[in-house]
Amino acid sequence: MEPSASDRILTVPNALSLLRLLGVPVFLWLVLVPEADLAAFVLLVVAGATDWFDGYLARALDQRSRLGVVLDPLADRLYIAATLIGLALRALIPWWLVAVLALREAMLLAIVPRLRRHGLIALPVTYVGKAATWCLLWGFPLLLLSGQPVIGTAALAFGWAFALWGTFLYWWSGLRYVQQAVSLGRPVSP
Repeated sequence: MEPSASDRILTVPNALSLLRLLGVPVFLWLVLVPEADLAAFVLLVVAGATDWFDGYLARALDQRSRLGVVLDPLADRLYIAATLIGLALRALIPWWLVAVLALREAMLLAIVPRLRRHGLIALPVTYVGKAATWCLLWGFPLLLLSGQPVIGTAALAFGWAFALWGTFLYWWSGLRYVQQAVSLGRPVSP
């Protein structure tokens, strides 16, 4: 008996997500190594592109899977965490921003038991959540380039614009996920 499409593990999108996951420690190392900001920026851009591409391929090739539903947001969150930690350790962003984004993750972690009770492993990714991740995964790498000659000032301005807008969207999507989780199992009114 062939497993259903959602139970498949060996898919092209899952392979891309796994490659993104393997890049997280490399990225963190590049962020912390002096003179490797450009390489860290390139790796993060490639990771961001594969984030979009794996979702596109999952839909186009009909290779959506339960594993992909977990791997894709896990890779996003690990890149964001690695970026936050690396940039905070280098004093490129304040620790309060790390705390604000970590609190959102703690809030979402608190809804996991409710999701499990309803047989879910995760809530569907929303466009607001994708937009938030996109902003954060562009804002933070631009902040990495803020020390570069010629483009540093523009990178700093655009980096902070994307980072702050992404933080707002990240919280907005988080609150929407909580709202969805709370409404699970409630009768739908006509």
